Formats: sequence, structure tokens, C-alpha cells
Amino acid sequence: MSGALPGPDGLARCPWGLSPPDYLAYHDREWGRPVTDDQGLYERLCLEAFQSGLSWLTILRKREGFRAAFKGFDPAAVAAFGPADVERLLADPAIVRNRAKIEAAIANARATLELPTGLAALVWRYADPDAPAPRTTADVPASTPASAALAKELKRHGFRFVGPTTAYALMQACGLVDDHLAGCHRRGAYAAVLPKLR
Repeated sequence: MSGALPGPDGLARCPWGLSPPDYLAYHDREWGRPVTDDQGLYERLCLEAFQSGLSWLTILRKREGFRAAFKGFDPAAVAAFGPADVERLLADPAIVRNRAKIEAAIANARATLELPTGLAALVWRYADPDAPAPRTTADVPASTPASAALAKELKRHGFRFVGPTTAYALMQACGLVDDHLAGCHRRGAYAAVLPKLR
């Protein structure tokens, strides 16, 4: 239940972003930065689903393996995957080998392509740029009414592995909500652009 803490360079950060270096880089360069394209959101949605039940560090360290295995997370390429691709992926040690999650990634690629407005347009309807700044880690929710609504809408369009908690992790990672703690040097970094993206 800590607030922002100084990192090795003296800058205050969310406690989870202090170490190891993988987390520090992800915290400073990516987490909370708005992702506004379908492919980028599809990638994050897949990675959040693969993370379910695992450490995010595991996913970060396998990210390039995931990108190679899933054709750069190009939804059109992944949507064309068939049973042989599933077996290939289940044998690939560079990713998390879980049949249900692999099949969900393929189903989600197909669902992405079938959306009439595109994935970004759907997801960004649930942005909450005015959410109050959490002061400590205890103030950061696991899910919100907005993430529950987003998860419901995604499921309605055929997406899998998208419960309210996964949807909220996506919202945090992709900048739909700013959950950098009050005092964190990244808090508010994108405040000026968020209302325009909604």
C-alpha cells in the first residue's frame, strides 16, 4: 500500500515500476501511453490474456517471441491461423503454451476484423481520462464499471479471455485511464491528448 517512491535516478515512480529493469523501462516508456491503432490494441489484448494467472514479467520477457509467433500481431495474419498453427504454437517455447489462450488469440483476431468500427473505436469509447489519481497502490482497482462494460461489449462481439480485470489491465496499459500514482513522474504525461482520443 505504498505511494510513489524514488527510483535509482531519483524520479518518483509507481512502486511496481522500480525494478527489475524490465519493469522500469515498461513503466516509463509504455504503460499508460495511449495506444490508438487496432493492431497495437489487439497485441495488448492478447498479451493481457496470456498474462492471466502469470507474472507480467514473464510476458514482457517473452514479448519478442510472441511477436514472432503471432506474425507481429497482425490481426489478418492471425485470423488465418488453423489447427496446424495451433500445434506449432503449442510447441513454441518462446511463448506461453496454453491452448485456450492461443485459440482465444486467433478468435480475437477474427473478431477484430469483423468489428464494423474497428477495435480502437470500440475500446476508446470506454476511456476515463477524468478518473482521480490513485495515491497508493491500494487505491488502484482491479476492475471498474467501465472495464466491466468494455469486457461485456468485447464478449458480445466474440472476443475471449476478456473479463473485467483483463479489460481494466488493457485500459491501464493503453492509456484509457491514468493509473500512475499521484507523485509518479509519469502521472498526467498524456492528459492533454486523452480527451481528444475519446
